[in-house]
Amino acid sequence: MMKLLVTASLVAGTVVSGGSVAWADPPRSGWARLRDCESGGRYEAVTRGRFFGAYQFSLGTWRSVGGAGLPHQASAVEQDYRALYLYRMRGWQPWGGCVRRAGLREDGDARSRRVPTYVESAYMG
Repeated sequence: MMKLLVTASLVAGTVVSGGSVAWADPPRSGWARLRDCESGGRYEAVTRGRFFGAYQFSLGTWRSVGGAGLPHQASAVEQDYRALYLYRMRGWQPWGGCVRRAGLREDGDARSRRVPTYVESAYMG
């Protein structure tokens, strides 16, 4: 029963650890729209040799959020995690045109500088 409660809480966007702490990251559908616009939803995408992966990271941006190697060679889980990390550092700014086309809005965690966990980014893919 406790496992079910924790799983349901994570899906709802709440971490249970003694008390409840909510986060306000973009919904899964928002990330899907962003990936569709950036790379056709393809985690292995390379555009013009300068932008890589589902979220079309530049190498400098990828490394700024702790990414190693080439983004398009990283797992989907890793790319999702690094995208959430970037969002929490800079909001939607790195994805300007696609964000406007997808109608995405920033929320409470945009630019919060709060480093995510892999558990927090698991909902994205």
